[in-house]
Amino acid sequence: MRETLVLNASFEPLSTVSLRRAVVLVLQDKAVVEQAHPGLRVRAAAVELPVPHVVRLRRYVRVPFRQRAPWSRRAVLVRDRHRCAYCGRRATTVDHVVPRSRGGGDTWLNTVAACAEDNHRKADRTPEQAGMRLLTRPFEPTPADALLLAVHGRNGDGPVLPEWLPLPA
Repeated sequence: MRETLVLNASFEPLSTVSLRRAVVLVLQDKAVVEQAHPGLRVRAAAVELPVPHVVRLRRYVRVPFRQRAPWSRRAVLVRDRHRCAYCGRRATTVDHVVPRSRGGGDTWLNTVAACAEDNHRKADRTPEQAGMRLLTRPFEPTPADALLLAVHGRNGDGPVLPEWLPLPA
């Protein structure tokens, strides 16, 4: 099922919802379509509208302060755009810069996307010990960045605007 990004009335990202929920928000006049999937339309007996990729709420919703984006393997792959931090090829695994066996944890700053070959070659060593260098530095995305990256899709192939993606710190 397609995911749709929901923006607050102030254009701040709030969450992602299913396509069905996004259509209901638009039909109930609670949201407007800001960006649609090109060439796709939802049709019913008396209504036709573009398939929403991004909707914006008509009224501002107050959101409690979010401190941190939750870490997960999928989120690391999406953050790094499914590109290996060592060679730049397609990444399918997550590598710990400081291996877990040496005290490294599952954190944003200690994990990078890696292709299986480089992850295996690095093994239980630090990049320096393995003679490998990181092409990109790991960073912690803000909660809003993590939400925008989630819209990019499970395999890194979902449609996303380049300006949505965070810049490495």
